[in-house]
Amino acid sequence: MFEKLEKVMMPLAEAIGRNKYLIAVRDGFLVSTPLLIVGSIFLLIGNFPITAWTDFLEGTKVAGTTLSALIAKPADATFTIMAVFATMGIGYSFAKQMKTTPIFGAAVTLMAWFILMPYVVTGSAKSLIDATGAALNVEGIKATVGGISTGWIGAKGIFVGIICAFSSVHIYSWVERRGWTIKMPAGVPPTVVQSFAALIPAGIVMSIFFLINSLFAYCNTDAFTFIFNFLQTPLLGLGDTLGAMIIAYIFLHIFWFFGVNGGSVVGAVFNPILTTLGLENLEAYKAHQELPHIITQQFQDLFATFGGCGSTLSLLIAMLFFCKSKRITELGKLAIIPGIFGINEPIVFGLPIVLNPTIVIPFVLVPMVNIILTYFAMDFGLFPMCNGINIPWTTPVIISGLLATNWVGALFQAGLLVLGVFIYMPFIKVMDKQYMNDEANAVAAIHDDGDDINLDDLSFDDL
Repeated sequence: MFEKLEKVMMPLAEAIGRNKYLIAVRDGFLVSTPLLIVGSIFLLIGNFPITAWTDFLEGTKVAGTTLSALIAKPADATFTIMAVFATMGIGYSFAKQMKTTPIFGAAVTLMAWFILMPYVVTGSAKSLIDATGAALNVEGIKATVGGISTGWIGAKGIFVGIICAFSSVHIYSWVERRGWTIKMPAGVPPTVVQSFAALIPAGIVMSIFFLINSLFAYCNTDAFTFIFNFLQTPLLGLGDTLGAMIIAYIFLHIFWFFGVNGGSVVGAVFNPILTTLGLENLEAYKAHQELPHIITQQFQDLFATFGGCGSTLSLLIAMLFFCKSKRITELGKLAIIPGIFGINEPIVFGLPIVLNPTIVIPFVLVPMVNIILTYFAMDFGLFPMCNGINIPWTTPVIISGLLATNWVGALFQAGLLVLGVFIYMPFIKVMDKQYMNDEANAVAAIHDDGDDINLDDLSFDDL
């Protein structure tokens, strides 16, 4: 089985490994990996699934704010604005692939991205002040203010960032190759030379993206909103059926594979449905009536995936128990604790899973297996449906199943977790073999560059 997978996956991985666009995306996301790993620790501390702990954080005041808000800051500075790091990293990496100055590639990428970004934030106003200073109750009224939405600089904005990186660096390098640059005389410091050489290419990039943004504005929209709505369009007809859940999760994991937060895109459409179904189950549970729905928000959070999208807790276990390469095992050790509590960005962008054809099959397949088996187990009465009680998404597997259903549901979760390990195992073993070869070649290269003396190279002719 391993040999057959290698024959299919290895040539595909090698082809992708030579593609400059995919290399740029892969290496660009690695910029945010160490930040996400550290940020995940703070995210876990602030959302640890113990009510007494979260109440303590919310109730502890620190100079006008709360301890919970202070702990959330490092997570906000990493997870919430991760698109900034990813966009910058992709622009930098792609500039290297295009043989131009990497730092200016990153700079024009961010500039183009921010030109297309809408500088308005819309929300519901809770109160306004009239001319006399009295408060007006305007609950529910939509208010628009100037600013940058954290949604766009978070996972929702990555797809636009990738487009901006490729297009802006292409334009920049094309202008540079045409020779449309300012030449400085000899003796000028190199940094000044590079700065003036970038002036015209950067100006042309800015002008083109200004026109693109103006075109979207003329159409009464913006690039971010247009692309996000375009991604959501195939999801608008989903309902509360097993087929709908499977389709939603296929879309969700395909988006993740391309570096787009599938939970944000799919969840914007599907989560309101799941939340409503969960509330109906909760009302029936409180009234001691039969629960009406199998698929709910709790079904998704607690049984579809373990450890985050792709049910990557199974992948982490396979990495730690069945892999030997240092790259995989060290990453597994770093990511296992956040993964137990449902935080898996370190593994998604660090392994990586993004644009990795070797791992995409189990990444999509394992959640599908979890959903189908859990649905029919609940339908056949093996254990109860989720009662609708809101259990924190960071609650570890088995404990969450026990709280949402009963001990049988907890054991069923454990069985699905183990099944996922065996589905992931052959695919991660293929990656492991590839990484072990890379590590062995790196060690061999170091030895080859040593101080070994070859007597055949000695000559006494010059003495």
